[in-house]
Amino acid sequence: MLFRRLFDKLIRIMNTENQKKLAAEKATESVQSGMIVGLGTGSTVYYALLKLGAMVSEGLDIIGIPTSEGTEKIALEEKIPLTTLATHPTIDLTIDGADEVDAHLNLIKGGGAALVREKIIANASKEILIVVDESKVSRVLGTNFPLPVEIVRFGWEATQTAVNRICGKSTLRQNTSQDEDASPLITDNGNYILDCHFEGIRAPEAVEMQINNIPGVVENGIFVNRADQVIIGTSSGIQYME
Repeated sequence: MLFRRLFDKLIRIMNTENQKKLAAEKATESVQSGMIVGLGTGSTVYYALLKLGAMVSEGLDIIGIPTSEGTEKIALEEKIPLTTLATHPTIDLTIDGADEVDAHLNLIKGGGAALVREKIIANASKEILIVVDESKVSRVLGTNFPLPVEIVRFGWEATQTAVNRICGKSTLRQNTSQDEDASPLITDNGNYILDCHFEGIRAPEAVEMQINNIPGVVENGIFVNRADQVIIGTSSGIQYME
């Protein structure tokens, strides 16, 4: 029985990874030479970065703008030329992932702790393609994934108290990648992340504004009216939401 459970778990993981790869590689088909491309963060976008690297080696002429230090590292390894918003303030196309997406293309992002830079890149983009596997689609945001909120470290406890008045409960995200005792995760911007637990976010635009109005909050992971298309990798192939 134990072997069977482990085998089934492995199959589920392999299927999910295949769905991620399917969606990510489909999105790269929209990338054309001459584009400035926003490079998102996360396990699904990782496959897009690998594919773009291969396309660049075959002659694709693009310049990327990464949304995180982790993405920048992968892009450099794949020899994707990079630039900055200061040099190229308008992005032609951004490929990014999401932790949850609803039927109206509203998103929760920030599982990779890059939500601030992702939202800045999104705001500068002409077109945004979101790539996900089928497990990320839900009827109501906040039912399957907590909402990440990036906050400044000074007085973070007071900020958390104010955030909790909106979501009810939040937890300070810990850095679990280190072997030593857990410590608060520090974002690329030098801040903390609160993971806010809702029983569904039925008015995402209002909640986004409410949370962002709290002193100490830098940004939150609700993305409303930003995605142009969601590409979903499923067990039966590609599906689209737009």
